Amino acid sequence: MAPPRSYETLRTQIARKHADLSDRLRRIAEFAVQNPNDMALETVATLAGRIGVQPSSIIRFANSFGYDGFSEMQLVFRSRLVADAAPSYRERIAAMRSLKGRANGGETGSDAVLAQFVADDIGALEDLHTDVAARELDRAVGLLARAQSIFLVGQRRSFPVAFYLHYALSQLDLRSFLIDSVGGTIETQARAATRDDVLIAISFKTYAPEVVRVVETLAERKVPIIAITDAPFSPIAGPAAVTFELPDRHGRAFRSLVAPMCLAQSLFVALGHQLAGLQGTVRA
Repeated sequence: MAPPRSYETLRTQIARKHADLSDRLRRIAEFAVQNPNDMALETVATLAGRIGVQPSSIIRFANSFGYDGFSEMQLVFRSRLVADAAPSYRERIAAMRSLKGRANGGETGSDAVLAQFVADDIGALEDLHTDVAARELDRAVGLLARAQSIFLVGQRRSFPVAFYLHYALSQLDLRSFLIDSVGGTIETQARAATRDDVLIAISFKTYAPEVVRVVETLAERKVPIIAITDAPFSPIAGPAAVTFELPDRHGRAFRSLVAPMCLAQSLFVALGHQLAGLQGTVRA
């Protein structure tokens, strides 16, 4: 099989083969998808140290996709970098923060922590604008506009996003149901959804098993699913009609909800505009 020659093709193949890879190769796959710039620029030894594997594992990873070695695969990552040569706000801010940190001796005080989160979140919003395709937004809004009812599920750190969307949709007088698992009734709550409805599922690594179960159950029942997650190999991405991937490129212990909340607000407001347009057409 010929190795992929474009980044998008390689990314698709990584997602498709992810579940069949060994633990070490799976770790490399996850790093590669979330840090394509590093894959394009760093040496094998540096990448191996960051991922926590042997350099030989990275070479095996490249071989598993048909490349003769890592250098050949790295050219594909570099082609993506060349196609988007201007550094993103996230990269520019990270560089500025790195310089400031070195100048101040690597500050770790409260103000430095706040500055880091603010800078990372500004970068995450810039990434959101480039990572989310307009056609996917339009598809999601179209599904929501046609749905009889909208079900939402998110657990643990994703729950605030699901709750906000539930609140916002209720302000549009839409039939919105939050699957919150109160009293251990998550499966009972999900059972009410039909193929005329839509499920919005939110989950990031490590993926909440309750959310995964709801997605799998409703996918079997042909309920359209909109997934907000972090990678193409997320267990809620495969069954989804529309998937929004918001990778965590910083690897912090506390994942920020700034980008997911911004996406949720965008979906809600865009849906409001579309519904207003449809109502105007009916009145006309």
